[in-house]
Amino acid sequence: MKHYDYIIVGSGIAGLYIALLAIKQGSTLILTKGSIDDCNTKYAQGGIAVAIGKNDSPELHFKDTMAAGDGLCDAETVRILTDEAADCIADLIKFGVPFDTLDGEITLTREAAHSVSRVMHAGGDATGEHIEVTLSRQVRSAPINVLENCLAHEILTQNGRVLGVRALDCHTGSIEEYHCQFLILATGGAGKLFKYTTNSDVVTGDGIALAFEAGAEISDMEFFQFHPTVLRLPGVAPFLISEAVRGEGGILRNVEGQRFMPDYIAEAELAPRDIVARSIVREMQKTHSDRVFLDVTHLPPRLITTRFPHIYRFCLEHGLDITKGLIPVAPAAHYLMGGVKVNSWGETNISGLFAAGETACTGVHGANRLASNSLLESIVFGKRVVQRTEVAASPESNQPTVVSCLYSLPKREQSQLVGTVPPLNLPNLQSLMWDKVGIIRSGEALKEASDILATWQSLLPQPSDRSSNELNNLVLCARLTTEAALLREESRGAHFRTDFPKASPEWQRHIVFRKNDST
Repeated sequence: MKHYDYIIVGSGIAGLYIALLAIKQGSTLILTKGSIDDCNTKYAQGGIAVAIGKNDSPELHFKDTMAAGDGLCDAETVRILTDEAADCIADLIKFGVPFDTLDGEITLTREAAHSVSRVMHAGGDATGEHIEVTLSRQVRSAPINVLENCLAHEILTQNGRVLGVRALDCHTGSIEEYHCQFLILATGGAGKLFKYTTNSDVVTGDGIALAFEAGAEISDMEFFQFHPTVLRLPGVAPFLISEAVRGEGGILRNVEGQRFMPDYIAEAELAPRDIVARSIVREMQKTHSDRVFLDVTHLPPRLITTRFPHIYRFCLEHGLDITKGLIPVAPAAHYLMGGVKVNSWGETNISGLFAAGETACTGVHGANRLASNSLLESIVFGKRVVQRTEVAASPESNQPTVVSCLYSLPKREQSQLVGTVPPLNLPNLQSLMWDKVGIIRSGEALKEASDILATWQSLLPQPSDRSSNELNNLVLCARLTTEAALLREESRGAHFRTDFPKASPEWQRHIVFRKNDST
């Protein structure tokens, strides 16, 4: 057993950035189940939003974020996000992140639902990769302990306070305990719940499941963002086509070559992601196709090759020159707005336990994340986690601006479905979630998914290795997502139900789960 001041679980932007700040305060350990570079951050193409443009302001960024969140953003945390953004961006620049510039000034682009161009980028469309490489290089050269291939599988607590974490060595199978004063979960979201996703294979809801089992509160799990434009080519893994492509003038066309987004909403291709994704699904249904097309052939080829070099090269390697031909795309699971419920300092309801990045639910995204706010959230609230640990502080007293309602998961009982449900494996879980708990939902489909998931969970054996731990975590996250979607009898943001197609004032509140003994 070893003791550290800080233990950070996860090695994406949130975990690495927190570690670089925390090491100035005390001994720091990063636990990551793969290599330090296995994370979602490096797949973030678009960039990071910050109000530094001439026609921009934190106030305008605040308004755009609140509007995208569809009534469920926490105004206090959104204000923190937009006001503290520039200082945190300055940290990234000091660490060496090479943001793109023109004539000595940082270049900015526009993405959907932003009023102005405010998205910084690096390497054109390789922002996440540049941030990840830069921060991981800094971590490797700092006096930070890093344990790779080490899977955290249980949070240790005593009398309501965190003690540390029990972890599995994925190579040897041995179990070790690591104790700490502060434990920070930064494991990312749960995109591997779905058949089609932009997420890395490591994104299996680990931090959310760990926190729930330890007694932490989990909020807003029904709000899963599906990115509208993901490359759809036979035999090619889902590959993100950045929203910035539409920001630069890309047009969506159906398989018949017709532009269709203006038929759905005035903002057309620059509407919020949830609207664009559902519009694409409806258009695919109308045309009996599994894809639509993103057209950039009317844009200058030099703009495409210099602004989106990564996308251009990837498509070219698979036989598609996007400066001359249409890009086949369809929606895919992309980002979880919900997660471990935290206050504006990243604190959970368990003393000493924090969460940051996509693992956390800070309230800034509400029902629908504004594009390029995710990387920003990771650093703004990651920094606040460390600031909170520097001095002993009483629990935060500020009241959230949106009411939360606490629920327990239904008891995991074997239903009469036993014997008729498909066997539990990752492909079957992903297909169930895509078909029944995906972009467009219904009460009937959600109930069917709920029964199957409860049955699967009741039959789960004790996990013994990385893959079985990940499957257990995904099943738990699937249940949290499905039960929240079943409870929310309305449509709001990324959550859309055909049996309740309108938003309801009654549901302008957060759904929060906490474990009880019978769950």
